[in-house]
Amino acid sequence: MERVAVDLAGASTMELVNAASAIATELARREPPESAAACLELTEVLSAANDRNEAALAGFVSVVDAGREAQRWGFPSTQSWLRNRLGMRDTRARERLTLARQRHRLTEVIRRWSTGDLSFGYAATIAGAVARLDDEDCAAAEDILLGMVDQDFSAGKIASFGKRIRDVIAERDGTEQPPRDAERGYQRSWIDSTRSLDGGRYITGWLNAEDAAIWDGTLGPLAKPAGTDDDRDLPERTAAALSAVLSGGHRATKVTVICDLDTLTGGTTPARLTDGTPIPAEQARRIALAAGVSPLLLGRGHIPLYLGYRERFATPGQRRVLEALYPTCAVVGCEVPGTLSEVDHVHGWALGNSPTDIDQLTLTCGFHNRYKAAHPGHVAVHRDTQGHYTYRLQQPGTGIPGETGTPTATSRPPPWNQAA
Repeated sequence: MERVAVDLAGASTMELVNAASAIATELARREPPESAAACLELTEVLSAANDRNEAALAGFVSVVDAGREAQRWGFPSTQSWLRNRLGMRDTRARERLTLARQRHRLTEVIRRWSTGDLSFGYAATIAGAVARLDDEDCAAAEDILLGMVDQDFSAGKIASFGKRIRDVIAERDGTEQPPRDAERGYQRSWIDSTRSLDGGRYITGWLNAEDAAIWDGTLGPLAKPAGTDDDRDLPERTAAALSAVLSGGHRATKVTVICDLDTLTGGTTPARLTDGTPIPAEQARRIALAAGVSPLLLGRGHIPLYLGYRERFATPGQRRVLEALYPTCAVVGCEVPGTLSEVDHVHGWALGNSPTDIDQLTLTCGFHNRYKAAHPGHVAVHRDTQGHYTYRLQQPGTGIPGETGTPTATSRPPPWNQAA
């Protein structure tokens, strides 16, 4: 049996974590006592200890998230790291990430949680309720919800109040609230955007049928999984797609409306999107005017394709050729269409070793373009006999023999390669 002897006051954080891990391993190996009364008591004590462990875990996750350490190892987000490296369900990962991001604002919750006076369930419920509030409302909400805890309200009941916490604060303070979202009706689209204290932004809203068609046609293709190793869920991919559009990372975004000429010139025959969604003729004409309808035409000779080192950006003609050559992102397994991808200098234009020539360019989606720029040593470049480029992602720390940008010997191995 392994012995654990730790000076609690003098031990480092790592020593305490290792000791807790060793004790947990031994507990998991043992059969529970036969006495039900003893097991009830043990369960209550161990559950309280687990709550305090969760409080420490929230502190660790908050530092990982603030330092973007998960992204350094190739994970799209901290939540993705929690899901895939730690094996958490998406709901659990989101819950712990919310706690980590809100802990600096919930001082009383954290104090009571870390001392055992508040359970993990209550702490997570309160953190979720205040996530969209500013500092002033957060302090008020913390006071109200902790008061409900002291009155022995269940976590489920507090969660119900948390969903309408702004209304609860308004009722307490006697302040008016804006009209309910339902009173806007369904004809006009609307978006409500709230800035969070960590620099993020919460977005809620409603899109009518016409605007929803534009949304689906624009973001739908960009939100496809970027290969078999893309562990982002659909909301994360949708956010990345919206960011790519807003940043102008690609210039080919458009809505494809399938209709006949009569519809565009005033007829009543319905149109449809590429996925079969029917669009009334009047809406189809508005979409065509807003998004643009144009064929892809390949010119002959009169469009310059070679610009040497003097030009940073590819010409429209070069982009058309690349779209013809690359139906999808150059990363193996990525499904984002080439028409919605970004032009990528294979060997990095900023390094001065790749001209803006058509045989030095390819197309990559926004996610992989940024990842390649940040981690050149984690992307293997291959060119076939026809001159087409393909990229393969490598785990950080493994290196890519024969490729430039291979991580140096001083690079720290990724967590999944470290010995236990």
